[in-house]
Amino acid sequence: MRHRKAGRKFNRNSPQRKALKKGLAISIIEHESIKTTLAKAKEIRGFLEPLVTLAKENTVANQRLAYARLQSKEAVAKLFDELGPRFKNRPGGYLRVVKRGLRPGDKSPAAQIEFVKEDNIAGEQPVSEETA
Repeated sequence: MRHRKAGRKFNRNSPQRKALKKGLAISIIEHESIKTTLAKAKEIRGFLEPLVTLAKENTVANQRLAYARLQSKEAVAKLFDELGPRFKNRPGGYLRVVKRGLRPGDKSPAAQIEFVKEDNIAGEQPVSEETA
């Protein structure tokens, strides 16, 4: 039975999984969109979305918590300077996973993971020029 065994192992031991998540998170923060396997994209959401929530309130304590998880000053700086204020009014769901078919080399399901755009944040309807 697999009770209470959440998360994917990716055929790696725990330090390798931790390094994989950290590296993927830093890449997504730096480039705002990366292409990877579907399983990795789904797994990284649970690691990165709490960090974006943490970045919405810019305090020294939150920056230290984010640095403890990412170990990258550049990524933490971008997280708190750009991404946190961008999603200030959004209650969650900062990342979007888009399926991209099968990878050519090994036919594993590929996906694009990216931050959602600024428009239509928090369920607001776009204002058209005719109704305004």
